[in-house]
Amino acid sequence: MRQTRRWYLRGVGGVGPALLAGLAGCAGEDPAPTDGADDPATPTGSIDENGSPGPDADGVRSCGDAVAETRPAGTGGPGVTLVAVDDCPALPIRPAVEIVREAATPEHPPRLRTRLANAGDEPVRVGEGRAVHFEYVTDDSGALVLLPGEPGRDYPADPDCWRLTEGVAVTEEYRTFEVTAGGSSSRPVDLYATPDGDGCLPVGEYRFETTVAVVSDAAEPESSARWGFSVLLE
Repeated sequence: MRQTRRWYLRGVGGVGPALLAGLAGCAGEDPAPTDGADDPATPTGSIDENGSPGPDADGVRSCGDAVAETRPAGTGGPGVTLVAVDDCPALPIRPAVEIVREAATPEHPPRLRTRLANAGDEPVRVGEGRAVHFEYVTDDSGALVLLPGEPGRDYPADPDCWRLTEGVAVTEEYRTFEVTAGGSSSRPVDLYATPDGDGCLPVGEYRFETTVAVVSDAAEPESSARWGFSVLLE
Protein backbone atom coordinates (compact mmCIF):
# COMPACT_ATOMS: atom_id res chain seq x y z
CA MET A 1 0.00 0.00 0.00
CA ARG A 2 1.21 3.50 -0.80
CA GLN A 3 0.39 6.71 0.95
CA THR A 4 1.40 10.34 0.98
CA ARG A 5 3.45 11.78 3.81
CA ARG A 6 0.63 14.13 4.82
CA TRP A 7 -1.65 12.83 7.51
CA TYR A 8 -3.84 14.12 10.28
CA LEU A 9 -6.73 12.97 12.42
CA ARG A 10 -10.38 13.38 11.71
CA GLY A 11 -13.33 12.03 13.63
CA VAL A 12 -16.33 10.01 12.57
CA GLY A 13 -19.22 11.43 14.54
CA GLY A 14 -16.94 13.54 16.73
CA VAL A 15 -13.86 12.44 18.66
CA GLY A 16 -13.38 12.67 22.39
CA PRO A 17 -10.02 13.78 23.88
CA ALA A 18 -9.47 10.40 25.55
CA LEU A 19 -9.79 8.57 22.24
CA LEU A 20 -7.43 10.93 20.48
CA ALA A 21 -4.86 10.52 23.24
CA GLY A 22 -5.06 6.76 22.85
CA LEU A 23 -3.99 7.09 19.20
CA ALA A 24 -0.82 9.10 19.89
CA GLY A 25 2.08 7.67 17.92
CA CYS A 26 -0.17 5.56 15.66
CA ALA A 27 -0.70 7.98 12.78
CA GLY A 28 -0.30 6.28 9.44
CA GLU A 29 -0.97 2.73 10.60
CA ASP A 30 -3.74 0.91 8.77
CA PRO A 31 -5.59 -1.65 10.91
CA ALA A 32 -7.23 -3.24 7.85
CA PRO A 33 -5.14 -6.16 6.53
CA THR A 34 -7.18 -6.72 3.37
CA ASP A 35 -6.00 -3.92 1.05
CA GLY A 36 -5.62 -5.23 -2.46
CA ALA A 37 -6.87 -8.68 -1.51
CA ASP A 38 -10.19 -10.40 -1.26
CA ASP A 39 -11.77 -11.18 2.07
CA PRO A 40 -10.90 -14.89 2.51
CA ALA A 41 -14.39 -15.58 3.84
CA THR A 42 -15.96 -14.93 0.43
CA PRO A 43 -14.71 -16.39 -2.88
CA THR A 44 -14.18 -13.79 -5.57
CA GLY A 45 -15.39 -15.79 -8.54
CA SER A 46 -14.82 -14.84 -12.15
CA ILE A 47 -15.16 -11.32 -13.54
CA ASP A 48 -17.05 -10.87 -16.79
CA GLU A 49 -16.33 -8.35 -19.56
CA ASN A 50 -18.51 -5.75 -17.79
CA GLY A 51 -16.58 -6.01 -14.56
CA SER A 52 -19.30 -7.88 -12.68
CA PRO A 53 -18.70 -10.88 -10.40
CA GLY A 54 -19.44 -14.29 -11.87
CA PRO A 55 -22.35 -16.59 -11.00
CA ASP A 56 -20.69 -17.92 -7.83
CA ALA A 57 -20.91 -14.45 -6.22
CA ASP A 58 -24.67 -14.50 -5.63
CA GLY A 59 -26.10 -11.51 -3.83
CA VAL A 60 -23.48 -9.03 -5.03
CA ARG A 61 -25.11 -5.92 -6.50
CA SER A 62 -22.73 -4.52 -9.09
CA CYS A 63 -22.93 -0.98 -10.38
CA GLY A 64 -25.89 -0.61 -12.71
CA ASP A 65 -27.79 -3.64 -11.37
CA ALA A 66 -31.50 -3.34 -10.81
CA VAL A 67 -32.38 -3.79 -7.13
CA ALA A 68 -35.69 -5.18 -5.95
CA GLU A 69 -35.23 -6.81 -2.57
CA THR A 70 -37.56 -7.31 0.35
CA ARG A 71 -36.26 -8.05 3.81
CA PRO A 72 -37.39 -11.50 5.02
CA ALA A 73 -39.92 -11.37 7.84
CA GLY A 74 -39.04 -12.54 11.34
CA THR A 75 -35.27 -12.18 10.99
CA GLY A 76 -34.38 -10.35 14.19
CA GLY A 77 -33.64 -6.72 15.00
CA PRO A 78 -33.37 -3.77 12.62
CA GLY A 79 -32.25 -5.11 9.27
CA VAL A 80 -30.85 -3.61 6.08
CA THR A 81 -31.74 -4.17 2.44
CA LEU A 82 -30.34 -2.60 -0.72
CA VAL A 83 -32.86 -0.41 -2.53
CA ALA A 84 -30.69 1.34 -5.16
CA VAL A 85 -27.24 0.97 -6.73
CA ASP A 86 -25.72 3.64 -8.98
CA ASP A 87 -24.78 3.08 -12.60
CA CYS A 88 -21.19 2.08 -13.32
CA PRO A 89 -18.72 4.99 -13.32
CA ALA A 90 -16.66 5.76 -16.41
CA LEU A 91 -13.61 4.04 -14.90
CA PRO A 92 -11.81 0.72 -15.45
CA ILE A 93 -12.88 -0.21 -11.91
CA ARG A 94 -16.40 -1.55 -11.32
CA PRO A 95 -17.77 -1.19 -7.76
CA ALA A 96 -20.31 -3.53 -6.18
CA VAL A 97 -21.98 -4.08 -2.81
CA GLU A 98 -23.81 -6.92 -1.07
CA ILE A 99 -25.55 -7.58 2.24
CA VAL A 100 -23.64 -10.08 4.38
CA ARG A 101 -25.68 -9.89 7.63
CA GLU A 102 -29.02 -8.18 7.13
CA ALA A 103 -30.23 -8.11 10.74
CA ALA A 104 -28.83 -6.48 13.86
CA THR A 105 -28.58 -8.86 16.83
CA PRO A 106 -27.20 -8.54 20.38
CA GLU A 107 -23.95 -9.99 19.03
CA HIS A 108 -23.33 -7.89 15.93
CA PRO A 109 -24.63 -5.02 13.77
CA PRO A 110 -25.71 -5.43 10.14
CA ARG A 111 -22.83 -6.03 7.74
CA LEU A 112 -22.25 -5.19 4.08
CA ARG A 113 -19.37 -6.08 1.80
CA THR A 114 -18.02 -3.75 -0.88
CA ARG A 115 -16.05 -4.90 -3.90
CA LEU A 116 -13.95 -3.27 -6.62
CA ALA A 117 -13.43 -5.37 -9.77
CA ASN A 118 -10.87 -4.72 -12.49
CA ALA A 119 -12.08 -6.18 -15.77
CA GLY A 120 -9.13 -4.81 -17.75
CA ASP A 121 -5.88 -6.44 -18.79
CA GLU A 122 -3.70 -4.02 -16.83
CA PRO A 123 -3.41 -3.52 -13.06
CA VAL A 124 -5.11 -0.41 -11.67
CA ARG A 125 -4.16 1.58 -8.57
CA VAL A 126 -7.08 3.15 -6.69
CA GLY A 127 -7.54 5.57 -3.80
CA GLU A 128 -8.35 6.65 -1.25
CA GLY A 129 -7.72 3.13 0.05
CA ARG A 130 -10.38 3.11 2.78
CA ALA A 131 -13.01 5.44 1.33
CA VAL A 132 -13.26 3.43 -1.91
CA HIS A 133 -14.52 0.54 0.24
CA PHE A 134 -16.84 2.87 2.22
CA GLU A 135 -14.83 2.47 5.40
CA TYR A 136 -15.58 5.40 7.76
CA VAL A 137 -18.11 6.82 5.27
CA THR A 138 -21.30 8.32 6.72
CA ASP A 139 -24.62 8.49 4.92
CA ASP A 140 -25.88 11.76 3.48
CA SER A 141 -27.89 12.56 6.62
CA GLY A 142 -25.04 11.80 9.04
CA ALA A 143 -27.19 9.30 10.96
CA LEU A 144 -25.26 6.14 9.99
CA VAL A 145 -21.63 5.22 9.41
CA LEU A 146 -19.90 2.18 7.89
CA LEU A 147 -16.87 0.93 9.85
CA PRO A 148 -14.32 -1.78 8.95
CA GLY A 149 -15.67 -5.20 9.93
CA GLU A 150 -12.36 -6.61 11.07
CA PRO A 151 -12.23 -9.73 13.26
CA GLY A 152 -11.80 -8.75 16.89
CA ARG A 153 -12.28 -5.04 16.20
CA ASP A 154 -14.43 -3.36 18.85
CA TYR A 155 -15.93 0.10 18.56
CA PRO A 156 -17.37 2.25 21.39
CA ALA A 157 -21.04 1.37 20.88
CA ASP A 158 -24.05 0.67 23.07
CA PRO A 159 -24.51 -3.12 23.38
CA ASP A 160 -27.48 -4.48 21.43
CA CYS A 161 -28.06 -0.98 20.03
CA TRP A 162 -25.11 -0.31 17.72
CA ARG A 163 -25.09 3.43 18.26
CA LEU A 164 -21.58 4.78 18.81
CA THR A 165 -21.11 6.30 22.25
CA GLU A 166 -18.22 8.46 21.02
CA GLY A 167 -16.51 9.29 17.77
CA VAL A 168 -13.99 7.08 16.03
CA ALA A 169 -10.67 8.75 15.15
CA VAL A 170 -9.30 8.13 11.66
CA THR A 171 -5.88 8.94 10.25
CA GLU A 172 -6.40 10.62 6.91
CA GLU A 173 -3.29 10.09 4.87
CA TYR A 174 -4.14 9.34 1.26
CA ARG A 175 -3.73 5.59 0.86
CA THR A 176 -3.77 3.62 -2.37
CA PHE A 177 -3.68 -0.03 -3.39
CA GLU A 178 -3.50 -2.01 -6.61
CA VAL A 179 -6.20 -4.22 -8.12
CA THR A 180 -4.66 -6.77 -10.45
CA ALA A 181 -5.89 -7.31 -14.00
CA GLY A 182 -9.05 -9.42 -13.86
CA GLY A 183 -8.97 -9.38 -10.06
CA SER A 184 -10.91 -7.65 -7.33
CA SER A 185 -10.65 -6.27 -3.81
CA SER A 186 -13.37 -6.65 -1.17
CA ARG A 187 -13.85 -5.69 2.47
CA PRO A 188 -16.64 -6.11 5.04
CA VAL A 189 -18.11 -2.96 6.59
CA ASP A 190 -20.44 -2.87 9.60
CA LEU A 191 -23.35 -0.45 10.00
CA TYR A 192 -23.50 1.75 13.11
CA ALA A 193 -25.57 4.74 14.19
CA THR A 194 -23.52 7.87 14.83
CA PRO A 195 -23.28 9.35 18.36
CA ASP A 196 -25.52 12.29 17.44
CA GLY A 197 -28.38 10.07 16.30
CA ASP A 198 -31.62 9.52 18.17
CA GLY A 199 -32.04 6.05 19.63
CA CYS A 200 -30.39 3.00 18.11
CA LEU A 201 -30.23 2.11 14.42
CA PRO A 202 -32.90 4.45 12.97
CA VAL A 203 -35.38 3.07 10.44
CA GLY A 204 -35.61 4.74 7.07
CA GLU A 205 -33.82 5.00 3.74
CA TYR A 206 -30.21 6.17 3.65
CA ARG A 207 -27.73 6.88 0.86
CA PHE A 208 -23.98 6.26 1.01
CA GLU A 209 -21.66 7.81 -1.57
CA THR A 210 -17.89 7.99 -2.02
CA THR A 211 -15.24 8.93 -4.57
CA VAL A 212 -13.48 6.16 -6.49
CA ALA A 213 -10.23 7.43 -8.04
CA VAL A 214 -7.73 5.80 -10.37
CA VAL A 215 -4.32 7.10 -9.31
CA SER A 216 -0.78 7.16 -10.67
CA ASP A 217 2.28 5.66 -9.02
CA ALA A 218 2.80 9.06 -7.38
CA ALA A 219 -0.65 8.73 -5.74
CA GLU A 220 -1.99 11.56 -7.88
CA PRO A 221 -5.59 11.07 -9.12
CA GLU A 222 -5.79 10.50 -12.87
CA SER A 223 -9.55 10.08 -13.06
CA SER A 224 -12.32 9.77 -10.51
CA ALA A 225 -16.07 9.42 -10.13
CA ARG A 226 -18.66 9.46 -7.38
CA TRP A 227 -20.46 6.17 -6.76
CA GLY A 228 -22.94 5.03 -4.15
CA PHE A 229 -25.97 3.04 -3.09
CA SER A 230 -29.06 3.36 -0.90
CA VAL A 231 -30.16 1.07 1.90
CA LEU A 232 -33.39 0.68 3.82
CA LEU A 233 -33.39 0.00 7.55
CA GLU A 234 -36.60 -1.48 8.88
